[in-house]
Amino acid sequence: MTPDRRDELVDVARRAREHARAGQSGFKVGAALLTKDGKIYTGCNVENATYALTVCAERTALLKALSEGEPEDHFAMIAVVAAPDDPTPPCGPCRQLLWEYCHDIPVVMANLTRITKTVSLADLLPLPFDGRLLK
Repeated sequence: MTPDRRDELVDVARRAREHARAGQSGFKVGAALLTKDGKIYTGCNVENATYALTVCAERTALLKALSEGEPEDHFAMIAVVAAPDDPTPPCGPCRQLLWEYCHDIPVVMANLTRITKTVSLADLLPLPFDGRLLK
């Protein structure tokens, strides 16, 4: 993936973050998921007072893409943007869903001003549970 495309994806995720509904935690997150043919699906976190019903930005972007008909394993990269200076990786449930539908894609983490880290999803989820184990 070219640096320009990575930078574009981060910028799109920053804009998606502006739509976050984070009234309980104040922790706004934006995500942008790139398909192999260049389409971008965005997501932001939407919190709920119980927290258990909160939907993360990464899952929002993924579910939008899947619900619009994108096939499994048709994804090239995801960018995740949050305010902290340190890299903010996807949570465990997001890692699991990303693995199942996107497999080992690059995960670009950024804050409001710069990219903080890029890693493979396999590095974030080194021993994944997936459909191959159900056979």
